[in-house]
Amino acid sequence: MSGAQPAAGRPHVCFVALSIYPVLVGAPGVTVVGGAEVQQCFMARALARAGYRVTILTGDYGQAACVEVDGIRVLRVRQAGRGRGLPGLRYLHPRLTSVWRAMAAADADIYYQRCASALTGVVVAYARRHGRAAIFSAASDIDLLPGPANANKGWRDRQLFGYGLRHASAVVVQNPLQMQRYRDWTGRAGHHIASCYALPPQARPAADASLVLWVGVMRVAKQPHLVLDLAEQLPQLRFRLIGGPSSSGDADAYYQQMAARARTLPNVEFLGFVPFAEAEAHFDQAALLLNTSEIEGFPNTFLQAWARAVPSLSFFDCGARDAEGRLGAVVDSPAQMAAALAALMADPQARAALGRRCHRYYTQHHHVSATLASLEQLIATLMEHRR
Repeated sequence: MSGAQPAAGRPHVCFVALSIYPVLVGAPGVTVVGGAEVQQCFMARALARAGYRVTILTGDYGQAACVEVDGIRVLRVRQAGRGRGLPGLRYLHPRLTSVWRAMAAADADIYYQRCASALTGVVVAYARRHGRAAIFSAASDIDLLPGPANANKGWRDRQLFGYGLRHASAVVVQNPLQMQRYRDWTGRAGHHIASCYALPPQARPAADASLVLWVGVMRVAKQPHLVLDLAEQLPQLRFRLIGGPSSSGDADAYYQQMAARARTLPNVEFLGFVPFAEAEAHFDQAALLLNTSEIEGFPNTFLQAWARAVPSLSFFDCGARDAEGRLGAVVDSPAQMAAALAALMADPQARAALGRRCHRYYTQHHHVSATLASLEQLIATLMEHRR
């Protein structure tokens, strides 16, 4: 077993993350890597190294019913196949009851679930029924929008999620906007715990980097087509896009459209999906990280860039601040983004100064040790309330 042995008296924490297994073990062939899964891997490993007993509940990816990964017990949730159960009821049984049974098998003190979904309500209901604590963690700003604008599109999912949000033992938020939305929805205060990231030992940022990097899932809300617009407007710059198609809607058609258009632009590299571990090397080569998304929470890509002193340019404000003000360059329109991108890439000194500020902020607030300290404090508070 790697990491520390579980310490006597420390609570047992269980992550309910049905899509995490491929990310946890670095499985090949999975073309969508969720930021929520990446964050939970960092936190689960950090807790295990700190001596906590950690369990993860995940879906069936062909692994054994119980395996150990880096000192973490991983239990398989056996999800029923299509057609099992009565129409209209199979949503609850056997789909959600299988999660309930897995939570009972885990027998943890605290259950942690991330991303708005019906699963939030199931996790909270189990914890309340059995006298355990439940933490919900928001992943995107859209998670905490009430009504149909929420990440849950169906009425049934919104009801289950709303129940979980109102009755969770604690709700973790990533930024001030999420904090305010949670307060508006429930009247309660959330717990701010920053996302975290561990820089790989082999990371070596390029001293003469001239690459503009975009990394994300290729969905319409992420607006990668705007990167191609920028490439047309700024032919003197080099752009690299990394990301596979989304798993929902007509995402594959959109992805193919982006790929075809990118092939017509000589200053664009369109790499498609790249596994998380392999994507790290592309951040080493970047001069600037571009984010064109309409809505986010706190992107892992920001941390991957900031840890290397590579600044970001985006449409949204992630809430990070230092003594000089907002971290990362933020603009309001595609025209402003084009102007800011051209200016930053033409001024290495200004870009480096912004990168140093981003790196300093990452070190102080988003290193794994900083996030672990905040999470441990919340865990201690919840256990004290239980007693």
